[in-house]
Amino acid sequence: MLKTRIITALVLLPLMLAALFFFPPAAWAAFSWLIIVLAMWEYARMAAIRGMQQWLYLGGSTLLAAAAWFSGFVPDGTMMAISLLVWLVLAPLWLRKRWAIPGGMPAMVLGWLLMFPAWFAFLAWHPDSSAVSGKQLLAVMGLVWVADVAAYFAGKAFGKHKLAPAISPGKSWEGVVGAVIGVAAYVWLVNDLGWLNIPLPLVLLLPLALGLTVVSVVGDLLESWFKRSAGIKDSSNLLPGHGGVYDRIDSLIAVLAVSHALRLLLA
Repeated sequence: MLKTRIITALVLLPLMLAALFFFPPAAWAAFSWLIIVLAMWEYARMAAIRGMQQWLYLGGSTLLAAAAWFSGFVPDGTMMAISLLVWLVLAPLWLRKRWAIPGGMPAMVLGWLLMFPAWFAFLAWHPDSSAVSGKQLLAVMGLVWVADVAAYFAGKAFGKHKLAPAISPGKSWEGVVGAVIGVAAYVWLVNDLGWLNIPLPLVLLLPLALGLTVVSVVGDLLESWFKRSAGIKDSSNLLPGHGGVYDRIDSLIAVLAVSHALRLLLA
């Protein structure tokens, strides 16, 4: 399984890097929306949104995204505050109460609340084809990848105390500690390299990054709970060794949404 995961990652990483550093803005918007809409398709399957209803949901969402792009729409402070409430209040409460995904329109609205802020963050962190914004978004995404890898290996090596056994039995508190340590070292490195391009001292960046690490864990656990409540193991089989697209970006959509909202609200 680990070998398959590594091979798939080695195939996908060059594609992501090419999109980040060589795609013009319109192509980047389309590419990043493809990632989001595939995750939305997998979410719709978990929420039992099927048949024509599913196609209308995905097609309508794509039309909304296209309209937002061509009109130059930018989410305002109210929308950013709602996004923060979703990830800092609603998602943890959802995990605590272990609610199932609702049906019908409530499920669709929940999907929009989870996915659209991440897409807008993809665009906001990388508004042009410059290497500066490309490295900045890569640094943000790298935080999630480092947290994921560090948690995996720390959990394998030291994991004894389960984080949320009823939701994701494989995750441990030792894995979370490993993620925190890995992210702290990572943020120090990318800040020293100048990739983040955020005018904050390291003493403030580190707590923010560690907070985003917690957000990434919440995003991961929320998708795990969605799968468990839907009675499935993976969101799909699109990515060999990784499951589905939503399996791979569950933490990323949370971190993108929260980091973008904080950047705008604190600016």
